[in-house]
Amino acid sequence: MKRFIFSLLLLSITLGAGAQVVADRTNQVQLDFTKPIVATKLAKIVWELPRLEYTNSQENKIDVKALISSTVPLKSVRLAILPSLDAEPKAFLDIPLESPMSASIERSLTLPDGQNYVQIIAENQDGGIVKDNRSIIVGLNALKDAIAINRKDYALLFATDQYDNWNDLVNPIYDSKAIAKELEERYGFEVKIIENADQDLVFNTLREYATMNYKPQDQLFIFFAGHGQYDETFGEGFVVARDSRTNDPGKNSYISHNRLRSNIDNIKCEHIVLVMDVCFGGTFDPVLASSRSVYDEIDNTEFIIKKLSTRTRKYLTSGGKEYVSDGVAGKHSPFTVRMLEALKTNGGEDRLLTFSELNLSMQKLQTTPRFGGFGSDEAGSEFLFIAR
Repeated sequence: MKRFIFSLLLLSITLGAGAQVVADRTNQVQLDFTKPIVATKLAKIVWELPRLEYTNSQENKIDVKALISSTVPLKSVRLAILPSLDAEPKAFLDIPLESPMSASIERSLTLPDGQNYVQIIAENQDGGIVKDNRSIIVGLNALKDAIAINRKDYALLFATDQYDNWNDLVNPIYDSKAIAKELEERYGFEVKIIENADQDLVFNTLREYATMNYKPQDQLFIFFAGHGQYDETFGEGFVVARDSRTNDPGKNSYISHNRLRSNIDNIKCEHIVLVMDVCFGGTFDPVLASSRSVYDEIDNTEFIIKKLSTRTRKYLTSGGKEYVSDGVAGKHSPFTVRMLEALKTNGGEDRLLTFSELNLSMQKLQTTPRFGGFGSDEAGSEFLFIAR
């Protein structure tokens, strides 16, 4: 039997073939030319749990929940556990159909320590087969290995010092490059700086990061430096883009904090912080929380696992509902000076700087920085700067 395997980045497609396989992300399509060609539309698999393509768990018990729907009558739906994608299943379960066009899965699975793949296979009456997988690493030792070799930190910095309609600034790009250098060289972040962006470029870049694939312990640091404005009528703060207009009462050319909050919260990275060195940045969230947790004495790796096991959405701004200093040419803004001082500590003896510790180091500024959680932030979450 001759088969051709193609890698695709599609969730579901329509193909003319008798035996077809499509999987999310790790996708494969198998075309068996020994069978008659039949045009068909593949079933759709929607995962509710695990939500992410890559999941880590200290517990062996994993909840699986998914919905399968099809416009062509289904023949079978199967749930399988595999040690690798090219291995035979260690166990499988045939799922009863709720109707000719649908099935649902809601199961608790006990997985062995190490790497596991949970796979759903749906075949329709035409022979069209779709597969979708979730990669799950189980056990503390396996998690330690994953954190050591299989996680990544990203930094996305927006800096604007030249404006079409507002007064130019002197330090945002200078500040951003200095912060980016520390994040990249000391902490191993993959850094991208967007300079003098208009409104479209800001949101297009955020969309780009929203479509990336992230592993469970990956982190994303987002930074804005430039002008900010607060509108008393709307009761909302705005980031000023390069092309924002001064005569714009509807604020359509500005970047609203509400939209930023929503867009960033929906990026599919579990751990995100937003830092804003802009005027009126403290109006980003109406509820301000600033506290530091007390942790039991545990080793660094266990601490990292603990803190990166909960969803993080934190923010830090250079001031509240007030103007903040841009500094003078050739010298960083007061906010950036404090941030650089904290980053240059390499996290102290344990080489681990938490976002809460970074916030504490900023509190001596003349303007009071604001710190808190937003969106889907979970209690006990943390963002970590892990020195190389």
